[in-house]
Amino acid sequence: MPATRLDGKQIALEIRGEVARDVQQYVAAGHAPPKLAAVLVGEDPASQVYVRNKERACAKAGIASRLDRMPATTTPDELLERIDSLNQDESVNGILVQLPLPAAPAGQPALDERTVLDAVDPIKDVDAFSPINVGLLMQGRPRFLPCTPHGIVQMLHRSKIETAGKHVVVVGRSEIVGKPMAMMLAQKDGSCGPETANATVTLAHSRTGNLAEVCRSADILIAAVGRPEMIRGDMIRPGAVVVDVGINRVGDRLVGDVAFAEAEQVAAAITPVPGGVGPLTIAMLLHNTLLAAKLQAGDCSIG
Repeated sequence: MPATRLDGKQIALEIRGEVARDVQQYVAAGHAPPKLAAVLVGEDPASQVYVRNKERACAKAGIASRLDRMPATTTPDELLERIDSLNQDESVNGILVQLPLPAAPAGQPALDERTVLDAVDPIKDVDAFSPINVGLLMQGRPRFLPCTPHGIVQMLHRSKIETAGKHVVVVGRSEIVGKPMAMMLAQKDGSCGPETANATVTLAHSRTGNLAEVCRSADILIAAVGRPEMIRGDMIRPGAVVVDVGINRVGDRLVGDVAFAEAEQVAAAITPVPGGVGPLTIAMLLHNTLLAAKLQAGDCSIG
């Protein structure tokens, strides 16, 4: 029997509706609408699509947005100056720098991703990439939860898939998904949300020697390794839940990190690509932007 498909689009719509309702209440209490500023350097077509989607999602939720476009010839100093300006702008509650950053023109210093992300004020860091926000997450007292891992947690929770007491294998050790995903699910007291407490987590990656064996031990398998269809059907324990974070273009197809047709015949539940995890990332970005506005207004606290 084919696996149940986890509908990320529908769950994202639910969350976006909740955020829109909360934004209305926040504004009705006398606050300005939350505002998200995106910085886009260069002309990468995929990045432009992502930014447009974020702008539309903000508008539907009642969140103000602005887009700061900068040319591919932007120098590190110019980009850092723009970020500092947004840090100082009290009308801006959340800042995101769209990745990837373009390669520098010949003879010009490179735009260092880590330096740029570190420059964002942690209280406006709605992507949760700042080392301060990563440290708070590590200690179990997060200010913001990273958008993609948080979206996955919400999808599992709203699909009534328990993580407590389960063995979760995360394949991929990126700073954006793999590492924070493992940390959130391993929290002992539910400080990242009651739905995230008490999983047993294995963080694997492309160089894990016995990767197939490790994957087959998972009750919940989360693939975020960035390699098209790397996780095959015979790497999945029958009845497991499979969450595919990957999105890769192969010819004219978009595929995930999981060989979907094979996995669907083995798993109990699985996310499609596209339409699985992707929509949830934007939904949680909206959630974080509202939370940032509340924190800056003194309406809630962290920890």
